[in-house]
This record gives sequence, structure tokens and C-alpha cells, in this order.
Amino acid sequence: MNPFDLTGRVAIVTGGNGGLGLGMARGLARAGAEIAIAARDERKGRAAVAELSALAPRCRFYVVDVASAQSCREMVERVAGDFGRCDIVINNAGMNIRKLPEQLSEHEWRDVIDTNLGGALFCAQAAYPHMKAAGRGKIVNIGSMYSVFGAPSVAAYSASKGGLVQLTRSLACAWAPDNIQVNAILPGWLDTDLTRRARQEIAGLHDYVLARTPAGRWGEPGDLAGAAVFLSSPAADFVTGATLAVDGGYSARG
Repeated sequence: MNPFDLTGRVAIVTGGNGGLGLGMARGLARAGAEIAIAARDERKGRAAVAELSALAPRCRFYVVDVASAQSCREMVERVAGDFGRCDIVINNAGMNIRKLPEQLSEHEWRDVIDTNLGGALFCAQAAYPHMKAAGRGKIVNIGSMYSVFGAPSVAAYSASKGGLVQLTRSLACAWAPDNIQVNAILPGWLDTDLTRRARQEIAGLHDYVLARTPAGRWGEPGDLAGAAVFLSSPAADFVTGATLAVDGGYSARG
């Protein structure tokens, strides 16, 4: 048997309508998973479904606000009703507000924390009873290099992503008896709409990343697909509470 085969599994990918989420959804679909894309932007979501339908056995889009526990519960229940199960959750939806910490408003702080950290908890909570009843499940939280590094203008973002690593470990310990594995992927500098904006705002960022990254290039959204498939598959049944850097060696360089 192929330990990376996801045939018959249903995967929810939050923020899967573009960027890193869409890249991981493509990988899961190619491995045989049925895909539920959950995000706020319905136009982008429909476009993602149109593309993924050529790869996945089934694919549907669901509107969700991950900062709302109720919205997450309703989304997961719709997915479980439509697909008959919920095997995998990729907690990828996130946001960033690039400001110095003294400039952050209370509203901005809460927006980032509630979306990046609260959203992962709320989606995991919603999926838990379905996974427990099935006797297995995979939850993959998408952190960041800022889960471990700091930078002047990402106080809220790095706090949320650092918290996400600790949340991953806590959920892994709590739900291991239910045969639910919870892990985190920490992407490095990947070429997305968000990082393109960062390159416009931060002089010299592009060249700095190239110089700092041993692989000598920016990553692509597809570079996360293999890690997502691995952590979602039977190949990772004895892997839980782990963090996997996918950063071209960025975090390995001193």
C-alpha cells in the first residue's frame, strides 16, 4: 500500500482559495483527497474549485470566517454533511498587519490573533468530534518562520504564529488517545501576494532573502504540497506535535 495515498479522505483547507493554501490543496488533490476549500472570498473560492475539480475526486467551496467559532462549526458541519466525513484539516487561513508594535491598535491586534490563532483552534474544535468518531484524523497548522524568529513590524503576526506552535503541541497531547495527529508546517519566504507586498514595502528584502536562504531562491506555494501530503497521510501516523520547516534552509543558517 502507498502510505501517502489519500484516496477516500476528505480535507478541509482554510484559506485554500489562493497562495499557500491553494498550493497545498493541489498536492492533497493529486494524492487522491476530496477537497473542501473554506475561505471568505467566494469569487476566488469558486475559481479555486474550478481548477481543483480537474485534480480532486470532489471539490466544493464553503464561506467561513475563521475568527468566529460559530462560523467554523457551521462550515465543518456542512462539509461533513456534504462529504460524509472530515479526515483532514489544514489550518492555513491567516492575515498580517505590518506595523511597529507601538502603532498597533487594539482592534488590529485582536484581528490578527483571532484569525491566525483563534481560527486554528476553532476549526480544530469543530472537526474534533468527527475525527474522534471515525477513530482517526489529521490536523496541520500553518505557522511561519516568525513562529521562532522576531522582526520589528510583525509583533501581532509573530505572536500568533508562535502561539500556534504551542497550540499544536497542546492539541497533539490532548488528542493522541483519539488517534488524531496534530502537526505544524513553518513556511519560509514563499512567493505569494502577501510577500510581494512585503517586498514593495521593505527595501532590499528580495536580495536579503536570497542571500540568507541556502537554497538560493524564494519558495513557491507548491513547495508546501509534499509536507502537507506527508502530515495528512498514514505515513505520518506516528508523527504528532512536530514542527516542520519548509524554508529552503533559512532557519538552519546562523
